[in-house]
Amino acid sequence: MVNSATLGGGDSLYDVLAARLRAEQPTALAVVIDGPHTGATMLVSPEGPNLGSLGHAELDRVATRDAIGELEAGRTGVRHYGPQGQTTPEDLADSPMVRVFVESFTRPPQMVIFGAVDFTSALARVAKVLGYRVTVCDARKVFATTRRFPMADEVMVAWPDELFAKHGATLGARDAVCILTHDPKFDVPAIQGALATNAGYIGVMGSRKTHAKRLERLAEVGLRGDDLLRVMSPIGLDIGARTP
Repeated sequence: MVNSATLGGGDSLYDVLAARLRAEQPTALAVVIDGPHTGATMLVSPEGPNLGSLGHAELDRVATRDAIGELEAGRTGVRHYGPQGQTTPEDLADSPMVRVFVESFTRPPQMVIFGAVDFTSALARVAKVLGYRVTVCDARKVFATTRRFPMADEVMVAWPDELFAKHGATLGARDAVCILTHDPKFDVPAIQGALATNAGYIGVMGSRKTHAKRLERLAEVGLRGDDLLRVMSPIGLDIGARTP
């Protein structure tokens, strides 16, 4: 059995894991739960460094690749390999199976909501229930207050370019940008900024007529065709609601 939970300098792998969790650094814990080297443990992070070992260098390499993929998707599960990192059935025919449990510790998904309106309050409450880290942004100081949006993790009095300068690089496939402003001078730069990120969902509130006019304004700033395929409008699902 490989015991890789103790590191040099007296710190355990779990001490490092705890420190990374406090720093909100995405990290996966990979543990062999069946097969050679049962109990071997490795800590994986896209930002590195990896710590520990599952018992073989090639198995470490393949498991690291898969653990980072699980982190990006926010998934936890069991992966199956050969003792030397084999991943295809023909390679595993004469080899014992190694089962590796990969537990993902990732940042909560983010939802950025532009517009300090009543719909924002309703959306932010639901987003928090679903586990999102919610940021509300509006340039109007009188409306963008923590008193109006106590459920939000952050309320920014800012224009879209200021928000994306702060958070844009952190937005990924699990994150959403929701634009509820109905104000051309705000929603056009918000859409421009959102499209420059890797956000998985970009939604804009408004009727089809409103959105048609919005597309004209976006074309004026150079956005058209394939650029706008990621923009969902009308936003959300038609559930027949009469309230926010």
